[in-house]
Amino acid sequence: MKIKEIKLYQLLMDMRNPFTTSFGTQQKRFITIVEAIDEDGTSGFGECVSGEDPLYSEEFMDSTLIALKKYFGPLVIGKEISHPDEVWEIYKPFKRNNMAKACIEGAVWDLYAKQKGITLAEALGGKKTSVDVGVSLGIEDTDEALLEKIDEKVKEGYKRIKVKIKPGRDVDMIKNIREVYPDIPLMVDANSAYTLDDIETLKALDEFNLMMIEQPLMAGDLIDHAKLQKEIKTPVCLDESIDSYEAAAAAIEMGSCQIINVKVGRVGGLTQSIKIHDLAEKHNIPLWCGGMLEAGVGRLHNVAITSLSNFTLPGDTASSSRYWFEDIITPEVVAENGTVTISDKPGIGAEVDFDKMKQYLVKTETITADDQLDMIMHN
Repeated sequence: MKIKEIKLYQLLMDMRNPFTTSFGTQQKRFITIVEAIDEDGTSGFGECVSGEDPLYSEEFMDSTLIALKKYFGPLVIGKEISHPDEVWEIYKPFKRNNMAKACIEGAVWDLYAKQKGITLAEALGGKKTSVDVGVSLGIEDTDEALLEKIDEKVKEGYKRIKVKIKPGRDVDMIKNIREVYPDIPLMVDANSAYTLDDIETLKALDEFNLMMIEQPLMAGDLIDHAKLQKEIKTPVCLDESIDSYEAAAAAIEMGSCQIINVKVGRVGGLTQSIKIHDLAEKHNIPLWCGGMLEAGVGRLHNVAITSLSNFTLPGDTASSSRYWFEDIITPEVVAENGTVTISDKPGIGAEVDFDKMKQYLVKTETITADDQLDMIMHN
C-alpha cells in the first residue's frame, strides 16, 4: 500500500460522567482521530490516546500533534508499505512518542485489514469472536456513591469491577465494598499513588481477595515493584511501567508483576502489543487490555487486540455509552452481559460517522506529500 494523505481530526468530547483518579477529575476529553488514505481512496482509522496534560506519561496532546505533523505523518506518506509491522521499523530511530506512533500505525493496520477483506482482529492473529470486558470506576466522594455505581455495573453483567484508589480512599473503602459484594471479581488501580513507605496499607488489601492491584508504585520503578510483590499476596499488575517490549521483559525477569495491562498507545502500537503478548504468553503472565478513555475507534482497536489468546482477563472496553453521550462510530461499542462481540466486517468493524463527529470537531489538518520531514539531522 501507499498512503496518499493523512487527516487529523481534533475533537473535544464531553464525558457522560466525571472520571476521577489519583491524578484528578476529568469531564472533557480531547481526542485526535487519524485517517490514513491510500491511493485508491480507502481509509483506515486510528485514535491518539495522549492526555491533555503530561500526568499519565510524558506525552500530551500538543506534543503528540507536533510529532504527528513534523515527523510521523511525513515519514509514511508515499512509502511502499507491504505490512503494518514496517511502520514500527520506519519509526524505530525516533525515541519514545509511543502514542503518536501508535495512532498512525493503528490507522495503517485498519487500512491493511480492509484491503485484505478481513477483520482487524484476524489481521492481528486473533481467534476469538467475542471478548469479556470489565468496567473501570473512578473515585467517588463517598462509599455510598461508589456502591451505587458498582450495583449498576454488576447488574449490567460486567465480568469484573475495577475501582480507583489513592491514600485515604483505599482499605476502608474496599472493606465496605466487600461487605456488600463479597464474591464479585474486584481489582484496584492506584495509578502510582503509593510508595514502599505505604507497604502496610498495601498488605492490608490482601484480605479482600482482589484479582490484582494495578500500578501501585511509580511508573518506572520495577525494582520497588519487585520488592512489593514479594511482600504482598495480591498480584501486582503493571500499567504505566510497561511502555515497551523491553520494559515488559525486564519486569517479567525481575518478578515485578504477575499480570500485565497492555495499552496499545502506551507501548507504541499494535505491532509492539503483539510482541508483548507473545512474550507474556511464553512466561505464563496473563494479560488484559486497559482503557484510555477512548472514543469508538480506539475502543475497537482494543477489542481487536484482546482477541489474541493470552488476553485471558477482562479488559476495560466498556460500552461507548458508559463514557459518551454519542460516540463517533456506527454502530457503537456495546457490551452485553460483560461481552463485546467482534464484528465480522473488514477492519475495525464499524464506520466513522462524520456527521456525528462534526459536533465535536475543533480542527482538521491534512498531511500530504507536500509536507516534508522537518529535521535538522537526516540521512
